[in-house]
Amino acid sequence: MLQEDVKRELRSIVGNEDYKDDMQSLVTHSYDGTPMLQSLPDGVIYPADTREVSEVMKVLNRYRIPLISRGSGTNLCGGTVPVQGGVVMVMHRMNRILEVDLENLTATVQPGLNTKQFITHVEGLGLFYPPDPGSMAVSTIGGNIAECSGGLRGLKYGTTKDYVIGLEAVLASGEIIRTGGKLMKDVAGYDLTKLLVGSEGTLAVITEATLKLIPPPRYKKTMLAMYKDIYGAARTVSKIIENRIIPATLEFLDNPTIRVVDDFAKLGLPRDMEAILLIEQDGDMESVERDIASIEMICHSENAAQVSVAESAEEALKLMTARRSAFTALARLRPTTILEDATVPRSKIADMVLEINRIAQKFQVQICTFGHAGDGNLHPTATTDARDQEEIHRVEAAFEEIFEAAIKLGGTITGEHGVGLVKAPFLEWKVGSAGIEMMKAIKQGFDPLNLLNPGKMFAKESRKRVVIDRG
Repeated sequence: MLQEDVKRELRSIVGNEDYKDDMQSLVTHSYDGTPMLQSLPDGVIYPADTREVSEVMKVLNRYRIPLISRGSGTNLCGGTVPVQGGVVMVMHRMNRILEVDLENLTATVQPGLNTKQFITHVEGLGLFYPPDPGSMAVSTIGGNIAECSGGLRGLKYGTTKDYVIGLEAVLASGEIIRTGGKLMKDVAGYDLTKLLVGSEGTLAVITEATLKLIPPPRYKKTMLAMYKDIYGAARTVSKIIENRIIPATLEFLDNPTIRVVDDFAKLGLPRDMEAILLIEQDGDMESVERDIASIEMICHSENAAQVSVAESAEEALKLMTARRSAFTALARLRPTTILEDATVPRSKIADMVLEINRIAQKFQVQICTFGHAGDGNLHPTATTDARDQEEIHRVEAAFEEIFEAAIKLGGTITGEHGVGLVKAPFLEWKVGSAGIEMMKAIKQGFDPLNLLNPGKMFAKESRKRVVIDRG
């Protein structure tokens, strides 16, 4: 627990009601969306504005107390678990849309703003903010920025980093910095905006963001392609891109996921299919109709067993909602659900899925795979039981081999969930020892006392590479 004089200083900044250290508050903020990880903080604080964040940070810096900034806690890599104690700073009071600039097509918002509420608001103004993480109904813009969240529309529209053009942030010293702005071009020095996006709260506390908006698509169509051959589905993905067609959404579900999602959403999907592609295109009517017709031909050329186009907006919404429910559906199967992510080149999707299936069989664990086929980002998801330590050990060993397989196929250990605590031992596999040292030097420059989200990103000891037995 914090010393009484520290608590008095913190309460003098935010008020008695917005600093808490009762057991209920500590337990509530001791975990995030990552299963089997928990660690109590020493206190929880709710700042109202940038000035309060700065003043709080100055106090914590003086007493050498760690600070973990947090949105809604949907993180899946242990990124907001306070593993070294300290104060959890919850940004929910800072939840306003400060401005929507129709002349510059930008929005300036606070970090605690709910992602879906923001998207709904700008759509009501006839504008479009494309990033759509699966957690958007719960997550916050600040959390999306910290993790560089992706989503179903990432193939065509990019991810969070492509829409953050300016930031206000508080350093570990309490100093306030501003990066970027309402500018489409800015090469004045290092790109600190892009550096802070995806930094997982280890470099600064984001207190304001300027986001790029775009005109919305006028028309969209959604289709479903079903395959009895997983390679046919993978070849379809590659051929769509090869034909210079970039769908708004190009999603993949393997057979175990199809079965679970159908049980949940009652779509009447055929359960003998090895893979399903969910494809959506948007834009002007003429180009969408042309692209959908071309995609349908490509699906048939790769021996799709069945191809259907949604006949109404309601049917299309039902299909997209079913895909977004994949994690929820899987989570109903067993007490513990471990949702991971690994990304490979699009051409290696089938190889990666078969590797995942082989590894799951090797370790006798249940893993379903779905994800964003268009950008190669797959989500192998294990359903297990945290109370069965022997099974959990096998699940962890399986995921270690899955990460290794992704790298061997030219991929990476995480495409959108982040490194946090869970992936830290594997980061060196991707960036190398020199890359780790460079990242540590950046961290030292921003946060010399290691107060911001300590214990994340950099493992005490990197995991040794495993040798995959493919025989």
